[in-house]
Amino acid sequence: MTTVTVTDRSALAAALRDLKLSGMLDTLDARLAQAHAGELGHLDFLQVLCQDEVSRRASHSLQRRVRAARFESESTLEGFDFSASPKLPAAQIRDLAALRWLAAGESVILYGPVGVGKSHVAQALAHLAVRAGADARFLKTSRALAHLAGGKADRTWDKRLRELTRPAVLVLDDFAMRELAAPQADDLYELITERSGKSLILTSNRAPADWYPLFPNPVVAESLLDRLINNSHQVFMNGPSYRPNKAPGRVVPTGNTSTKLE
Repeated sequence: MTTVTVTDRSALAAALRDLKLSGMLDTLDARLAQAHAGELGHLDFLQVLCQDEVSRRASHSLQRRVRAARFESESTLEGFDFSASPKLPAAQIRDLAALRWLAAGESVILYGPVGVGKSHVAQALAHLAVRAGADARFLKTSRALAHLAGGKADRTWDKRLRELTRPAVLVLDDFAMRELAAPQADDLYELITERSGKSLILTSNRAPADWYPLFPNPVVAESLLDRLINNSHQVFMNGPSYRPNKAPGRVVPTGNTSTKLE
């Protein structure tokens, strides 16, 4: 049986580092064992080892994009309990999982009462986009506006705007929570205008038709919102609060006894 000596491994490791393929060393011994057992021919051995490296890079790239997205939680559609509320438009949400809106540069608006799972679904759709190779970023709308406002104080506004314009998907959570000051409305206009052709995912407790009065300038409101709303998939999420189902320590009656969910 042929073995890889310390000298051979050292020389191989150096060569793989030069080629930026050092990750192959992680599975080299396992693949050599398969080859020695007759499970892999020469070409198969090389192909499988290369595929290991491709998979490793894809995994690292996914982890990097997930970190860059700064999700509040790594929510997925697979982890969303649609049975918690029969009123939720499950078919419409699952259709969005095909990501046709992303390919078309369209936006998604999730609106409805507090606690029905809008933020979960928004992050889940963005997570799907990340898994498909796109960059995403999650922010509360108030934080996004504060981030841009801070750029005017230290003269980094253009840089901060580019930062929020760059990702293929930008999630603005809790959109249209309150009336906007004129500078906030202007910043929002610039952000959404600069992101033309890229996707937004918005969550809101208000229906899109109720957003217009929140802008101090009706002209800005119409110019911005008409374009945004007409180029979006609108999902009305209604039903009982999803949050109690996720809360630890919830007591659920079961006949004459109660069961505590952890």
